[in-house]
Amino acid sequence: MANIGFISLGCAKNQVDCERMMYRVQEAGHRVKADIVGSDVVVINTCGFIDSAKSEAIDFILQTAALKAEGLVSKILVTGCLSQRYQDEILEQLPEVDGILGTGSYTQIVPAIEALLNGDCVRDFGSIDAPEQETGRILTTPEHYAFIKIAEGCDNRCSYCIIPYLRGKFRSRQMDDVLYEARLLAAGGVKELIVVAQDTSRYGTDLPGHKRLLPELLRNMCQIEGLHWIRVHYVYPDEIDDELIEVMATEPKILKYLDIPIQHCNSKILKLMNRRGDGVFLKELFAKLRARIPGLVLRTSIITGLPGEGEAEFEELCNFLKEMRLERVGAFPFSPEDGTPAAEMEHPDASVAQTRAEMVETIQSAIMDEYSKAMIGRTVEVLVDGYDEEFEQYFGRTYADSPDIDGRVWLASDDDLSEGTFVNVQIDGLIDGDLSGFVVED
Repeated sequence: MANIGFISLGCAKNQVDCERMMYRVQEAGHRVKADIVGSDVVVINTCGFIDSAKSEAIDFILQTAALKAEGLVSKILVTGCLSQRYQDEILEQLPEVDGILGTGSYTQIVPAIEALLNGDCVRDFGSIDAPEQETGRILTTPEHYAFIKIAEGCDNRCSYCIIPYLRGKFRSRQMDDVLYEARLLAAGGVKELIVVAQDTSRYGTDLPGHKRLLPELLRNMCQIEGLHWIRVHYVYPDEIDDELIEVMATEPKILKYLDIPIQHCNSKILKLMNRRGDGVFLKELFAKLRARIPGLVLRTSIITGLPGEGEAEFEELCNFLKEMRLERVGAFPFSPEDGTPAAEMEHPDASVAQTRAEMVETIQSAIMDEYSKAMIGRTVEVLVDGYDEEFEQYFGRTYADSPDIDGRVWLASDDDLSEGTFVNVQIDGLIDGDLSGFVVED
């Protein structure tokens, strides 16, 4: 038995991959450590999507290498997108690393660890287009919520995105497998299930019949006892059909919350980025969604400084956001990624892209403040996430808040609250932009 430590970086989908690796390691008889100090092998599951993520991954590798130099850890195994993308450079430029696994080799985590323990160097890159292999997980989220990945890879081929080159073609998991996992999670105490993939709306289109199966999957999830909230992320705008809208509108367990990454609204830029639809289409879609799903909260991501974005195009984006008043917006400066078509296109320099991202954040901050102020006086259902020792106060989330990316609600209560329970809260104010309120009777 060896002591194995894990560090997971990047998105929720990467986190699920890490949880699966942890399960395989534990099933093989090794001990999964909560703290990497004292590990015989440290597995660093990396993101390699954009420059900031790559820098973060390299920083963690170097920090772990410093522990190795002090004799506090023995071996370092790098997995995930960074290792898939830089298959030769990692071992050449980071000699402290003892082995690397590509994104197509997660299932080989146990043989890789045992090879390292025997003193061998590991370099394994399986097919990134292979079907997903079903396995268990060790949750790294709190017990009351979990992510469930319903597909791997992407076929959209947006011209700025490296993901298809790292994760392969779009591959849906079988519905029975997804539902089996969802039932296990619910039986283990999960109350909120967060559905993720590179493109959840395309789920099922690669399976026999080539149908969009997300609405059917969500309906089946709603029948699972124990699940109270089901949240959907990464829905592409051109894949949203009437059937999905109907499910969102009528199923009580499906949260009135949609994460729809649009990246921009200018028609010329969207075409250059190989995105389907245009600004008019997006406006009509958002209006349709709000009309048919009362109370809907919309989240999106925006990239500033994309190829083709001049002052006029950026002004159009700002006006679009002011008009649409989306409740949740993340803004990111364009990161030209080697190997993508967009990296070869003319684009604003990095400082301009960064400044524009900050300007979008300023616009969005005012919109979010307006939304939050409108919540004052309302009574809403809140999922209790925990207790903050520093502020000596409980906190939780409404349906409008996805964990780690949105806000929280600070809770006042005459009684102790249990993590993972639902309470009704009357909102009475704001604390640093977050909602605050007091627990009331049902």
